[in-house]
Amino acid sequence: MDWLTILTTTVHAAIGWETVVYGLAAIGVNIHFGYTGLLNFGQAAFMAVAGYGLAVSVTVMNLPFWIGILVGLAAAAVLALLLGIPTLQLRADYLAIVTIAAAEIVRLVFRSVYFKDIFGGSDGRRGFNTDFYAMNPYPPGRYGIGPFGFGERTMWLLTVGWIVVLLCCLVVYLLMKSPWGRVLKAIREDEDAVRALGKNVFAYKMQSLMLGGIIGCFGGFFYGLYNGSVQPDVFGTEMTFFAYTIVILGGAARVFGPVVGAMIFWVLFVFIGNTLAELVANGYIPFMSTIQVGPIRYALVGLGFILLLVVRPQGIFGDKREIAIDAR
Repeated sequence: MDWLTILTTTVHAAIGWETVVYGLAAIGVNIHFGYTGLLNFGQAAFMAVAGYGLAVSVTVMNLPFWIGILVGLAAAAVLALLLGIPTLQLRADYLAIVTIAAAEIVRLVFRSVYFKDIFGGSDGRRGFNTDFYAMNPYPPGRYGIGPFGFGERTMWLLTVGWIVVLLCCLVVYLLMKSPWGRVLKAIREDEDAVRALGKNVFAYKMQSLMLGGIIGCFGGFFYGLYNGSVQPDVFGTEMTFFAYTIVILGGAARVFGPVVGAMIFWVLFVFIGNTLAELVANGYIPFMSTIQVGPIRYALVGLGFILLLVVRPQGIFGDKREIAIDAR
């Protein structure tokens, strides 16, 4: 058993690029679901339009990197408007169904043969992260303590990524302590009562959808920057489901709940997968093959979350009152 490799990859997962990407996606979902009570299952669409906005701007339109970032942010804002205007009158499961369908429409548009010259079809777009790494202040080398380290490119991405995560957490904290944030929480509890007090519930929901989508779209940026490419099938419904799992794991309506939830999620995911692979490779589980490690890992992680929901449905840091949304 190579315990050093298992430990190293597990520690890397706790602060790695996956945690940054899904942490940002989960912060956006936390604004939608945790604070406002919106069951938006289309968060992957916001990540997709941001990633493709950057990729297409740089590779197809030959625009500068920072213009590509602005294009991606604008695309996420436009998507929030197009998605929110016809759907935010719906509640609970109806909103969830419509937003899942909308996210699939976005994915299939990026995947379509008709727009292949723009979006690259199923192959996606690549080669748009050169300018980002050209700004890297870290000299070539490895940074860390012993085996727990990263190369200069990954270190640069993680530095920027975690700064963005902390800034997003700060923005959420300040907003949710403001009167605007208190209105969002009131909408989550009983939107009819908020409407009776003269508040424009639809406008607040739209603002929440846009803010959560824009924060989540940074996850799309960092996914594309790390991998150097974006492909439509990456932004499937499982990406949104992972984000919701992370929010519930860490605790809904908690500022750092999505961040801690993302860290725990990927630590469990990587630790269980690598441990199973080592056990199979060393013959400790003779009835299992290496091909079966992936599905079994999903099953075990899922079982763990089911048990967590049975014992503590509000998550690690959550409050049961924070997940009692108004689903009438």
